[in-house]
Order: sequence, then structure tokens, then C-alpha cells
Amino acid sequence: MHTIEKSIEVNAPLRAVYNQWTQFETFPAFMEGVEEVKQLDDKRLHWRAKIAGKEKEWDAEIFDQVPDERIAWRSLSGAKNSGMLMFEWVNPERTRIKLRLDYEPEGAMENMGDALGVFSRRVEGDLERFKTFIESRGVETGAWRGEIHGGDVKRAA
Repeated sequence: MHTIEKSIEVNAPLRAVYNQWTQFETFPAFMEGVEEVKQLDDKRLHWRAKIAGKEKEWDAEIFDQVPDERIAWRSLSGAKNSGMLMFEWVNPERTRIKLRLDYEPEGAMENMGDALGVFSRRVEGDLERFKTFIESRGVETGAWRGEIHGGDVKRAA
């Protein structure tokens, strides 16, 4: 597995930043190469993306989620990846996002892209585009405030 770690500060309140990140179906608006994300249920997502010029699909499961703190996931099929987002309060109008992404490049093109830092720059660009997305809107498009621990879902009251 290869690992990418990135962080970014966003000029928006912690709650709004976290809430927007829970709107997975909006990811194609700011994630390069992501063509579609379907939320199958509270903890499962189906992804469709172009990576190194190839169409890829995979299912992912959120196994740990705490509002305004973290979201952790792992792939269940297809492209192997897992990771965690941490959300940190900086001040009432500023939030830090820390991302750790573990992934397994497949084939010569993905391994070459990885060696050249293509994936790292792509992730950095995705975070920058997310920052622009939430800052320009001024408000999140929705929210999911439930919790997930070890795969068990606890919906918000």
C-alpha cells in the first residue's frame, strides 16, 4: 500500500465543512476524475472514476464516523483504498482538514503516475477544489449527523 497525507485549512466553520463532506454525491463537483458517487445506504458508497485513463468502479464502506471529528473508510471491492479524514477546529470561521489515503496502484500506468507524484498532486488539488467549493457557497448543501463505530450505524436523533 502507498500512503498520501495532506492537510488544508478552510475558511468556513467546522460544522459546515464536516456537513459538506458528508454529501458524498457532490464529490464529482470538486474531485478530479470522480465521475459519480452513489450513496447506497448510511455507510456504503459506490464510486465510478477515471484513474490513469482507465474507468474504475468500487464499493466503499465507512466504518468510523463521528460528527465534526472524523470519517474513516475502506474499499470493499474494486480499487483498493482506505483512509481517514480528520476535522479540526482552528477558530469559529476556520477549519483544518487532515487526510490520510492508503491505496494500491494497479498496472504500469498507475505505478508510473504514483512514482511521478501524480496521485499526490491530484489529492492536493481535490482538497483545494473542496476549499473553493465550500468557501464560495458559504453554506453546506446538506448534512448527515449520524455516527458509525465498527460498522454499526447510529442515526442522529
